[in-house]
Amino acid sequence: MSHDPTPSQALLLFGLLARQGACAQAELMPAVKKADREALASAKLIDVGKLGRGLKLTLEDAGWAWAASHLSAELPPAQRTLSNMLARLGEHLTKSNETLADFIGSAPEDASPPKPPAPPKRDKIPRTPKKPKVLSPTALRKRVEAAYLAITGGRKDETVRLARLRAELADLDRATVDAALGRILKGDKKASLMRHDDPRQLDQADHDAAFSPGGEPFHVIWIAT
Repeated sequence: MSHDPTPSQALLLFGLLARQGACAQAELMPAVKKADREALASAKLIDVGKLGRGLKLTLEDAGWAWAASHLSAELPPAQRTLSNMLARLGEHLTKSNETLADFIGSAPEDASPPKPPAPPKRDKIPRTPKKPKVLSPTALRKRVEAAYLAITGGRKDETVRLARLRAELADLDRATVDAALGRILKGDKKASLMRHDDPRQLDQADHDAAFSPGGEPFHVIWIAT
């Protein structure tokens, strides 16, 4: 595809040339305009690839060829000094019979930074196990309701499986959650525990999360408005 780069697009090509043909878009100054990048990519003068969360721009063969034959191309007015330097470069290459690619050289291969040396191994010191959080009955009841609402999207009058409730309260140990469920079962004006109507719909996670204070398992919690 034939394409005559605009002054700002020519500046982008020469910016890549100065970086030996490839670099992250964020490293180019002035900032690359999306329209210029897309026009040059469409003309197959540059290649655009992903680099982490940003973009990597690379001169294609056609881009190298264009730059080599247009060292006197028009650039934005603020780049007068660069224009003069490129013109002197063109004169030098003509006199020395050197190619632009030889003058620029190859871009260094991407290399991952060396990994820091591993710290010396130390004898493991047994850690004191964390004590379970101690919450008052009122605070614990609020945690249960907050977890319930997080699962339902803020709605009440819906059933929530205890397996999901326990997962939402994963920072609390099982005994603490069981204590809260026990108080609900004994008589909570707003919350209640229920057995699942169809045991065939229960999976292993439901069985593991069941609350069974008297041998009869409860699998569902309900909080009314």
